[in-house]
Amino acid sequence: MTILHLVNARQRDLGGFVVRRVLPAEGRAMVGPFIFFDHMGPTQFDPGQGIDVRPHPHIALATVTYLFSGSLEHRDSLGNVREIRPGDVNWMTAGQGIAHSERTPRLARAAGEKIHGIQSWVALPDGQEDVEPSFSHYPASTIPQRELDGVTLSVVAGETLGLRSPVTTLWPTLYVHAIFAPDAVLVVPGEHDERAVYVVHGELAIGSEKFTEGQLAVLTPGAKISLRAHSETRAMLLGGKSFPTPRFIWWNFVASSHDRIERAKERWANRQFAPVPGESEFIPLPHQ
Repeated sequence: MTILHLVNARQRDLGGFVVRRVLPAEGRAMVGPFIFFDHMGPTQFDPGQGIDVRPHPHIALATVTYLFSGSLEHRDSLGNVREIRPGDVNWMTAGQGIAHSERTPRLARAAGEKIHGIQSWVALPDGQEDVEPSFSHYPASTIPQRELDGVTLSVVAGETLGLRSPVTTLWPTLYVHAIFAPDAVLVVPGEHDERAVYVVHGELAIGSEKFTEGQLAVLTPGAKISLRAHSETRAMLLGGKSFPTPRFIWWNFVASSHDRIERAKERWANRQFAPVPGESEFIPLPHQ
């Protein structure tokens, strides 16, 4: 048995913007440090339209934005403003608390553009949930790539297959963008405790087992596993070292204790998070 769990993404239409939620899922809360995984789009916006994720808070996690097409403008309460483009890695560590927004940039909104990418969260480990918040942006040109037997690999975070990402993480992490040519095969090493493969588009096979667009296959630990694509396929490999203690998730908050989440809720309701410069909107806590 090579696939431990097969997760089907749940699709939501956010006013014409399609998002598929992959993690957390019933029966699978995390893969390595990954506790949240959203497939955004692909969505073609008409001129004048775009994404408007208003300022919202996070604690005890890092947000990771990775685009295949389109662009987003990131703003956070540390004063960072950065446009994210395909292949860039936007890594924001919330720690004790940060707020941020993501919107379609002004010029892209005026012209209309296609947005497609992955938004994920990685939980911060025990003892480091309350680190100082920080933000790092890694241009696509700094992300190591290689072509291996018909598979183009970009190591977004961590180290595997002879490549090491420059992205700083607080926990052993595996995150790879893979584009398969028809009939290409990728052998995934067994060096990480937990591994999964998400098909962005196309289809992959492990022996006689197949999984397709919108499905996450959680792989058996330890063994080398061969992934075969019969047509051009885009996928993300994710995982890392397993977490020794559980994590709880409520709205935009992740933590190892309910008390920490309750304190964050109170802080946000009382507007005790630092504001995002250039933003005036406020999202109240959702109803429980």
